[in-house]
Amino acid sequence: MAKLRVLGVGAGYFSQFQYLGWRNIDEVEVVGIVNRDQAKARAMADRFGIARVHADLDAALDATQPDLVDVITSPETHRGYVAKTMARRIPTICQKPFGRDYADALAITEAAERADTLLVVHENFRWEPWYREARRMIDAGTLGALHSVAFRLRPGDGQGPRAYLDRQPYFQGMPLFLVRETAIHWIDTFRFLMGEVRAVYASLRRVNPVIAGEDAGYIVFEFGGGATGLFDGNRLNDHVAANPRRTMGEAWLEGSGGVLRLDGDARLWWKPHHHAEAEHAYDRGPDDTFGGGACEALQRHVVAHLLHGAPIENTALDYLANLRVQEAVYRSAAEGRRIELAAFDPMRPAAIAAGAFPA
Repeated sequence: MAKLRVLGVGAGYFSQFQYLGWRNIDEVEVVGIVNRDQAKARAMADRFGIARVHADLDAALDATQPDLVDVITSPETHRGYVAKTMARRIPTICQKPFGRDYADALAITEAAERADTLLVVHENFRWEPWYREARRMIDAGTLGALHSVAFRLRPGDGQGPRAYLDRQPYFQGMPLFLVRETAIHWIDTFRFLMGEVRAVYASLRRVNPVIAGEDAGYIVFEFGGGATGLFDGNRLNDHVAANPRRTMGEAWLEGSGGVLRLDGDARLWWKPHHHAEAEHAYDRGPDDTFGGGACEALQRHVVAHLLHGAPIENTALDYLANLRVQEAVYRSAAEGRRIELAAFDPMRPAAIAAGAFPA
């Protein structure tokens, strides 16, 4: 069977994890990398055994005739790149943050809907092995009726004047940072585990003065079924883990049957109601790549859909629900009040001036 031809767009820091994922999938051939900086493209291509590099997307599409395009670039480029792939009706994966803002993401999604062509957002945290196992246990009835979820974010990578400069320097200048770049992962993961969000309340602040946007805060979630959630995050402190970036923190998922706890080494611990806690054995995935192989898991999911018609998650249309919650979080922080999603208009952005987050 002919392999699925994938064209990558982008050669920045995070793209390495996606090119690694594609290389590991037997049904896929990466036919090229597009990047304005040809030296970076060539270095990435050589690292992962990719023959061709291109400076222009249109020329690359003509030359490689891909079956799937993986856009791994910054938000301001998404609309233009996806417009080109949708014009040719080529299924596409687009990196997050998805678009410059909600209106931009909506326009990109509408272009995909008009083209009747698959557009998936590369939101990979729900594909981390520990969250897939939690979902399996929920579906098996192990946890009983869910009533609470919490995540404590502590990756320990945001301290001091050089925070992020060696890896993702643009983090320092993002006017909206913690929620747009990081907490969005748990907005999506909480929805994956708990269902749709009914209301939010958020308090956000800036701790490291070299960061333009917020880098710490609390977000309280109310879910449609009556359960609640808490995201307690800052990127300055770390947590107990051999690699604090593996899980980026610790989680608790509570139900009528007991409590499932995720520790910093990606171990799951199950405590049945009124019984002792014990480690729950499962496949934690590789520990030498991002998120236990989450990028590859998402990519395999898209390949299974394209080649075999398997159900698909993370479509752009579905992802707009995450962005509505994200906008509601910022509105809540700006206005100091609880926001109900049913009556919320995400097209009216929160009035947040540069440097507005309290220190």
